[in-house]
Parts: sequence; structure tokens; C-alpha cells
Amino acid sequence: MTEAPQLVFGAHEWLELFLHYLSLSLLSVGGAISTAPDMHRFLVDKQHWLTDAQFNASIAIAQAAPGPNVLFIALLGWNVGLNAGGMLTGLLGVFLALLGILIPSTTLTYTAAQWGHRNRELRAVRAFKQGMAPIVVALLIATGCILAGANGKAGSSFAQNWPVWLLSGATALIVWRTRIHLLWLLAAGAALGWFGLI
Repeated sequence: MTEAPQLVFGAHEWLELFLHYLSLSLLSVGGAISTAPDMHRFLVDKQHWLTDAQFNASIAIAQAAPGPNVLFIALLGWNVGLNAGGMLTGLLGVFLALLGILIPSTTLTYTAAQWGHRNRELRAVRAFKQGMAPIVVALLIATGCILAGANGKAGSSFAQNWPVWLLSGATALIVWRTRIHLLWLLAAGAALGWFGLI
């Protein structure tokens, strides 16, 4: 596992974190998880504020926990803050990341829902709603690709990671076609990872 980076944050870095989440907020059609590929690009690849392992663990823990899907944003902010100094900076990271991701999308959602409800019979409103479905699905697939590809093995290819991709595909098929609860599938994936099978 890669060592967590030790960061030195000033006001500029905190503002950059907040503004990045602020900008992603309006792109999070289908939930904040649909913007995870860009969060990975920014936090791990560009800024090096998190490791792949920290990024993946934040998403996995938040998705397994009961509560809203957006909890992974809090964990990402927490890990950035911990890497930047400790508990207090961890709380600051949580606050800035959540505030950034929630303010614009909440405001826009409330306003658009009010307008959409008043104009629900317009052809353009119905077409927009139908057209957003494939975009959301594509963003979720991109998130799955990022998470499956970033399993801690630097430079690994699809051929080297075939068990991860096979497990991802099988899990998606099971969720789609059966009523098995997702937590059972997460537990099975964790067990396979624990024993080194994937």
C-alpha cells in the first residue's frame, strides 16, 4: 500500500479544494458518485492529496455504510484533511468538501424541481428527462472503470486485472437481475480481496 502523503495546506489549497467541489456539484447528475472519475483525477492524479488506496477506501466505506450516497465526499475531505495535518484539518476538509458539493446542486435542484413541476407537460421538459438517463448511466460506468482500474497495482492493464473486471461485471448483472442486497455482494468482494483472489 502506498504511504499517505504529508501535505502542507494554506488558504490557497483549502480554497482550491472547495472550488473544485463547487464546480463538480453542478455536474453531479445522477448523484455525486457520477463525478468520482474527476475527483480521482484531481485529488489523486493532479494534486497528489490522496493515494489510490485512500480514494477507493473512502468510496467503499461510504457505500457500505447506511445513509446518503454523498457520504463518500465527506470521507474524501476527511482524508485530505488528515494528510494535511490531523483531526482539526480533517474536519475542515469534511466541511469544505460537503459544503462545496451541496450548495450549488441543492440550490439548482430546488429551483429546477419547482420550475419542472410547473412545466411538466412541456415537450422539452419530458425530452430533457428522457435524455439524461443515458448520461447518468455512462457516468456511473466511468466511475466503475476508475474504481476497478485503481486497485493499487501501478501500470496494471485490463488483462492483468481480469478478475476485478469479471467480478465487477458479475456484480452489476446480479444487482440488475436479482433481488440480492448489494451489501452481500460488497461483503463477497471484500472476502475475495481479503484472501487475495482479486
